[in-house]
Amino acid sequence: MSVSQLSDGAAEEEREPRRKRAPWGVIALVLLTGLALIRNGSGEFDVGPPQPAKAAAPDVSRASASAAPQAVQELPRSVPDRVRVPVIQVDAPVTPVGVDSDGWVAAPPPDDPNLAGWFNGAVTPGEKGTAVVVGHVDNKMGPAVFYGLGALKKGNHVEVHRQDGKTAVFEVYGVEVFEKEGFPGDRVYGSKGTPELRLITCGGDYTKQTGYQGNVVVFARLVQTR
Repeated sequence: MSVSQLSDGAAEEEREPRRKRAPWGVIALVLLTGLALIRNGSGEFDVGPPQPAKAAAPDVSRASASAAPQAVQELPRSVPDRVRVPVIQVDAPVTPVGVDSDGWVAAPPPDDPNLAGWFNGAVTPGEKGTAVVVGHVDNKMGPAVFYGLGALKKGNHVEVHRQDGKTAVFEVYGVEVFEKEGFPGDRVYGSKGTPELRLITCGGDYTKQTGYQGNVVVFARLVQTR
C-alpha cells in the first residue's frame, strides 16, 4: 500500500501541492532502523523501556468494528503542533517529518529528546484515515519523548492539538511490538475508513551492535474533538 492510498483523495491534493511520497514498505523499514538510536552503554538504562503486555494487543476479532462506539465527526486537514499522553506524562511539540533526498522518512532531530514527528505524507490527526506520529525512545542523554509508549493500555487517551485550534482525542485500543522482519505495514498504516492514529517508537530486544530489534506501535481511534 502506498502513502497516497492513505490520503483524503483528490480534494486533499487540490488543497496543497503534490509531495513526493514513499511506499509504506519503505516507510516501515525506516521506522524500524532510522529511529533506532544506540543507547550510551553506561548501564544507566539496563532495564530498558517498558514493553507492551500481551493483554494490550488489539482484539483482531473486532478489527472490522474499529470505529468508536459513538460516531465522531472527522476533522478537516490541519497540521498538528502538540501531542499529549497524560498517563505517561508526554507533553511534546510536534514537527512535520517527510521524505529525505534518498526517499526515506526523516525522523525528528535526535538532539531534542522531547520532540515528536508527524509524517506529512499521510493524513493529519483527526482526518479520515490513519495519521502517524513517531518519536525517539531514547538518545545519548537518556529516555526520550516516547520512552513510555509500551506502558500504555487500552482505554488510555492521546490528545493531539492542531494548528486550527482543535484538539483530536484518541483512545488506545491496542499496543504491540513488531520485529523488523515481517513488519505488518498494511495492518499498521492502512486506513480503516475512520480517523485513527498510530504512535510509533523503537522497542523490542536491544543490542549495541544492531540497536532495537523492532517497534512499539500504539493503535488509537478518534473518540472526541474539542
